[in-house]
Amino acid sequence: MIRLSRTRVGLVLGLLAFLLLLIVFFAVATGPSNLSLGDVLDVLVGRSEDRTARDILFRIRLPRVYLGLLVGAALAVAGTVFQALLRNPLADPYVLGVSGGAALAGIAVLALGSLVGLSTKAVPMAAFAGGLLATALLYHVSGGPGRSSPTSLLLTGVVFNAFASAGIVFLASVAGFFEGSRVFLWLIGHLSAVEVDAAGMVAASVGFGLGVALVLSKSLNLIALGDETATQLGVPVARHRRWLLLATSLMVGAAVAVSGLVGFVGLIVPHALRLVIGSDHRLLVPASALAGAGFLVLSDTLARSMLDGRELPVGAVTALVGGPLFIFLLRRAQVHGGVA
Repeated sequence: MIRLSRTRVGLVLGLLAFLLLLIVFFAVATGPSNLSLGDVLDVLVGRSEDRTARDILFRIRLPRVYLGLLVGAALAVAGTVFQALLRNPLADPYVLGVSGGAALAGIAVLALGSLVGLSTKAVPMAAFAGGLLATALLYHVSGGPGRSSPTSLLLTGVVFNAFASAGIVFLASVAGFFEGSRVFLWLIGHLSAVEVDAAGMVAASVGFGLGVALVLSKSLNLIALGDETATQLGVPVARHRRWLLLATSLMVGAAVAVSGLVGFVGLIVPHALRLVIGSDHRLLVPASALAGAGFLVLSDTLARSMLDGRELPVGAVTALVGGPLFIFLLRRAQVHGGVA
């Protein structure tokens, strides 16, 4: 395995962290409210006692940015891991239907949980279970690990997403729990309904998933070369794959529980980073966490400010960027023989 220098790691992660800080500051200082940059700085450093400004920053913008950071990091790292495990650059929690499975399970608890004595606190665990089940079904239906072709994986993901979308609308209609606008937000992805109470759960899930991915990053490098090669080099492929699938399902479930179906973050970020910094997962995993967090926060900032008072779901912005890129990558893979 090629030696990864500390200097290179420090430069890449340091640059990404600096860019992330700039994005966070831009997001906190941007919005439809009539707050100047000076007002924001005064509140942040404690020089202002303006209650309205403090409420806007500490009850609306900062919690939203915080959740955006967590959700973006979770989806980007999950995409990185899926692409390595499946050896498919088009793999992504949204495209493969894992996010859809998590969303369907979460909506089921929200809509019908009261009938069986479940409160809304069970939504994150249900979303995790839904993501894990979707992952297992994805492997089984598409042929199993090592036998799944890119085409079968993509087609299976399309079917999963269609089923999940239909299931969400059906549950909402039968239970009468959600208004149409709320269902729409879940299907397209949003950060407008800030779930402050869930922040701790999401942070713990992302921390655990990121930790597992970092610890097993060397194994990811070898698994990406093929199961047989990784086994010959001493990697317990089956055990490490189970841990990685559990970790990614937990991250995706937690992200979906607070944001709905935000698509393409796990596709765009890892692929773009591979073109710039290479495919060594010892660097790619933490870089994806930083870049994914920044990408989603920036997308959400644009979504809530670009229409002058009206707000777009953040999933619409990520889809506008990710959709054309997905088609480009699919076409590129077909040209190079990667997708039948």
